[in-house]
Amino acid sequence: MLRSSWQTSVIAAIIVAAAAVIGGCGQFSPAYMKPLNKQSRAMLLGKGMTEESAILIRVFKAESELEVWKEREDGRFYHFKSYPICSYSGGLGPKIEEGDRQAPEGFYLVSMDQMNPKSQYHLAFNVGFPNAFDRSHGRTGKFIMIHGDCTSRGCYAMTDGVMEEIYILAREALSGGQTNFQIHAFPFRMTAANMAAHEKHEWYDFWKNLKEGYDYFEVTRQAPRIAVCERRYLINAVYDDTARFSASGTCPTHQKGQIAAFTPLPTPKSTQSASLTKPLGSVLGLRFGPSKANYSAFTLGPATPEASGKKR
Repeated sequence: MLRSSWQTSVIAAIIVAAAAVIGGCGQFSPAYMKPLNKQSRAMLLGKGMTEESAILIRVFKAESELEVWKEREDGRFYHFKSYPICSYSGGLGPKIEEGDRQAPEGFYLVSMDQMNPKSQYHLAFNVGFPNAFDRSHGRTGKFIMIHGDCTSRGCYAMTDGVMEEIYILAREALSGGQTNFQIHAFPFRMTAANMAAHEKHEWYDFWKNLKEGYDYFEVTRQAPRIAVCERRYLINAVYDDTARFSASGTCPTHQKGQIAAFTPLPTPKSTQSASLTKPLGSVLGLRFGPSKANYSAFTLGPATPEASGKKR
């Protein structure tokens, strides 16, 4: 007996779907739920890192690079991987106002509520612009992201594949107990030579302030403690717990903290065999057992309510 046309269509669709699954082309998980790929998990293991350990991100405009750093058991950050920035708009210098299509520079914080798994630019997280420093200078803007899709109107844009990996690393660190992670956005690698080359630039004084945070991380491999007062970033300051900060006001009494120079741990000589299969609970962001320690080194304050939105 001849099958009806709709029966034939249904059977054909089932066959095509089955072939896709067998061929490895089936996609059953949205991008934001994917586990980290095996190669990157093996790299983490080889460097003595875990997926759940704290992260720190550095961005360099002139070099078009984004770095991910991971914390190890000594509480210091170690370089995990550098990724090419596919596109950013504007030039060297900070973002000033909404619509200037300028990518920001400065020190920012990202928490879980700034993660955007349903971005129209594949995946994204809001960098937290404007922070207290930006607002003290009257700077405006919102929805400034690091995202995929390789197109930018004031954001840092990555390819979709690169953004997936960065997003997963951020997701796992935040799910693992890190309250928020720092983003250090620089115009260039702030070496003495690069600073000298830009000595006449209009933003040189601003960059000298950013260099204080750059140098602190270079020497210590620790997330700097950052506050804002007198419309400047205050780096590595020690002050009384009762001190009150105003981004535009006079800095409270403080002194520079001691700097503990970085002595790197040895690279693991061998790694124990471990399953590279992620538990479903981890992929879904579920945690069981006691909470892990929080990580926080900022007193910048959150971005404006609009800047934490998930429009992109």
